[in-house]
Amino acid sequence: MAFIGLGVMGYPMAGHLQQSGHQVTVFNRSEHKALAWVDRYHGQCESTPAEAAEGADIVFLCVGNDDDVRSVCYGEYGVLASMRQGSVLVDHTTASAELARELHVRASGAGVGFLDAPVSGGQAGAESGALTVMVGGDEAVFTIAEPILQSYARCVRLLGPAGSGQLAKMANQICIAGIVQGLSEAMVFSQHAGLDVGAVIEVISRGAAQSWQMENRYQTMLAGEYEHGFAVDWMRKDLGMVLEQASRLGLELPVTELVDGYYAQVQSMGGGRWDTSSLFARMRAISDK
Repeated sequence: MAFIGLGVMGYPMAGHLQQSGHQVTVFNRSEHKALAWVDRYHGQCESTPAEAAEGADIVFLCVGNDDDVRSVCYGEYGVLASMRQGSVLVDHTTASAELARELHVRASGAGVGFLDAPVSGGQAGAESGALTVMVGGDEAVFTIAEPILQSYARCVRLLGPAGSGQLAKMANQICIAGIVQGLSEAMVFSQHAGLDVGAVIEVISRGAAQSWQMENRYQTMLAGEYEHGFAVDWMRKDLGMVLEQASRLGLELPVTELVDGYYAQVQSMGGGRWDTSSLFARMRAISDK
């Protein structure tokens, strides 16, 4: 099998595949990272996506955005140029539902199965093999890929036809944006009310206010540490797709639109590479004026 894209998510995901007993060939635009992966996991690397995908039963992608996906799939050096009939292409990139449907058509035309399969769980989930995988595609193709996806996932679910995985990931990002903003406001409120924020969080996390963000991020937020995974730049990319899709559906998402604007302010503070919990930095800056 092949894995294309060795970023903070793809690097450990490909490693889990190799450690699960699969023979994995990787490709990454920055060759030094591919060579480092080979040195660590003892797989193979190739110099183009097509070469990495040649002869593979399943090819996995985890790159940056729609344009990146097209660049590694299409053309003479793209994976579809060398994938054999009956093989499967799994795209873990968080991309648009439109691209997923496009790839489904293009892959089907080449006799290749396709799944859009964005993930949630961040870098920590990728490293621990505990990701959630939201999948769109045909059930027969999903049946082939599911046992292999379990190499780095704690939950894998087929949600509908091509594009459904990406739409579910959009719902995931809507929830995260609102939860992190609510947590940031609660922490700033507690501080200004003269409460011990840590004690407040410990109490309310045992009740209905509990969330993954609360349990895993409040201490680093209080410490002003925002180097824990998914970057604001990427979140804004995702929320942009969410709002575009909502417009197509004739929906208003006022909280999502508001929080996207707050993330834009974090970017203007120099926090584009901070993780998404950095909404608290914005709240602190405003409340301290």
